[in-house]
Amino acid sequence: MPSKSVRAFSPAGISSFFQKCDKAPDGTPLTDPERIGARGGGFALAKGVLTEVSATKSEKNRFKVFINGKPAPEAETTKAVVDMLLGNVQENYNVTVKHHVEVPIGAGFGSSAAGALGTALALSKKLNISLTYNQLGRIAHVAEVKCRTGLGTVEGLMVGGCVLVIEPGAPRYAIIDRIPISQDYQIVAGVFAPRLTKNFLESREKEAIINEMGQKTMKKILSNPSLENFLRSCREFAEKTGLVTERVRKLMDAAEEAGAVGAAQNMLGEAVHALVNADKMEAVLQVFKRQLPQERILTAKIDLQGARLLG
Repeated sequence: MPSKSVRAFSPAGISSFFQKCDKAPDGTPLTDPERIGARGGGFALAKGVLTEVSATKSEKNRFKVFINGKPAPEAETTKAVVDMLLGNVQENYNVTVKHHVEVPIGAGFGSSAAGALGTALALSKKLNISLTYNQLGRIAHVAEVKCRTGLGTVEGLMVGGCVLVIEPGAPRYAIIDRIPISQDYQIVAGVFAPRLTKNFLESREKEAIINEMGQKTMKKILSNPSLENFLRSCREFAEKTGLVTERVRKLMDAAEEAGAVGAAQNMLGEAVHALVNADKMEAVLQVFKRQLPQERILTAKIDLQGARLLG
């Protein structure tokens, strides 16, 4: 009898600024992956990762993952989630995970966090493992930290909207807030070149300045939590940390001139996202089309619900 699959959706996420939090106040490295994370902020997108999971009992645990129809043995974060969940059951299973990814991979759209979260939701349902939403979020967070694909993306994707991760770590430790946003807003994003997070997370060079600026940016945003101030502060973060390239700066300028609420750089991609009200959408989109080919431009509404199971 064919195995009935279970589906889940997680929004993709754009991180607009961050502060890496992997040390205790006295400077000693943290070892608990639930404590490791990032402060920061960004947007959850109504485009994301649709995950479909099927599982049948087998003699030993087996696992296959597909991304957009192709085998993806490199999907370590998804595999880590499957391993952790299979540790909660007595039997062995043959598990198949299919991700349909609607955003560019490896350019600061949080696709690995979205895939991890969707897998946690769908597989726990499929295997009848009773865990709360936060417990499943913890599994996805730990998988991201261990596989070095992200630090604090999962928490934002669980709540949706314009997210602020005020204190780092997995759900239970993290403190999350949001800047209220209506569904009239959309994101226009454009990617010049991906930068893989893993390489960056292992680089110590920029860390001190990023952490100092990340802290200042959070203070600045919390002192006036408006969408305009959020984007202005995030742009300043990208410029003062030296992450901005010349073409990113040009596109941010042009988007703002065309009427965007504000524009910032994707963390961590050579990419720009602009927050736009519906009436300015066409003008801002034209600006992106002048600097990038169509296939490198993404438009999406804001997801206000967070990751969820689908019927």
